[in-house]
Amino acid sequence: MKDFAGKTAVITGGGTGMGRELARQLVAEGCNVAMCDVSAKNMAQTIALCDADGRPQGTKITAHIADVSDEDQLIRFREEIKAQHQLEKIHLLFNNAGIAGGGSMVRDSREAWEKTFNVCWGGVYLGVRTFLPLLMEADEGHIINTSSVNGFWGTIGPTTPHTSYAAAKFAVKGFTEALITDLRNTAPHIKCSVVMPGHIGTSIVANSRKVQAGTEADDMTPEEIAAARAAAIAAGADMSQVPDAAIAAMVAERARSFLEDAPMTAAEAAKVILDGVKANRWRILVGDDAHMLDEWVRRDPEQAYEVKFYEDFTKAVGWRLGS
Repeated sequence: MKDFAGKTAVITGGGTGMGRELARQLVAEGCNVAMCDVSAKNMAQTIALCDADGRPQGTKITAHIADVSDEDQLIRFREEIKAQHQLEKIHLLFNNAGIAGGGSMVRDSREAWEKTFNVCWGGVYLGVRTFLPLLMEADEGHIINTSSVNGFWGTIGPTTPHTSYAAAKFAVKGFTEALITDLRNTAPHIKCSVVMPGHIGTSIVANSRKVQAGTEADDMTPEEIAAARAAAIAAGADMSQVPDAAIAAMVAERARSFLEDAPMTAAEAAKVILDGVKANRWRILVGDDAHMLDEWVRRDPEQAYEVKFYEDFTKAVGWRLGS
């Protein structure tokens, strides 16, 4: 697929971050886009940005509310696309939606752990299941599944459990790699790619908190503050003299920093992904940190989860991964 003009793309998590930038760049190339998200407000902003960019005449973009961990909502999303876009086929499927949370099997709730896993892995699996019939009807198709560097390195540091997200992203990577052979034998007109970004400037930190709490409010609830305090204590911090307001400010600053201080923007990441699709690359590493970490883990996998490995790597890249 050398160009996207006249094609139709489905993007999950299109309200912010890489999903938003994929939508903007695809629309700018004359690709029709149907996106879903749990936030109508965020998707409206994505559409407004596409319009401000100068949407090519006749190019369509639609927004649909759907939680990708819920198969019924994805099926409804698919049927809305068929009705609103008046089609029975799509060409591109970007399983991009993701959240964090529930990092510890021991400390965190089962509900939070499974919510993260069901969005990050279940959303990819159910996305392929739901939209495969429409991809089968196209003359050419491409499935793009977003994993992470946490799909080959299951940690974000020696003091921060990250089991749910990492397990999901490993599953996405393995699933997509296995799809290469599956599709080659059963649907050779459909290709697939696994995307493994490093630290990209997105709103995943802020969005994850809201999704886990079931709110769109920017202010943290007392329960969220208590959970953040407990996580900091478990990581070894003395929180006895830290007021609730300071904890809320700390969480807000973490979200801001992840978005604004990242080494690569979401727009830059989206371009790398789309260039990779055009080049028919099945493995798309995004960011210098992703390329470096891939090399480091392959070079010495037995040491990948030792404190020294993390310290040496963060020193080499000049900043703390994910900070």
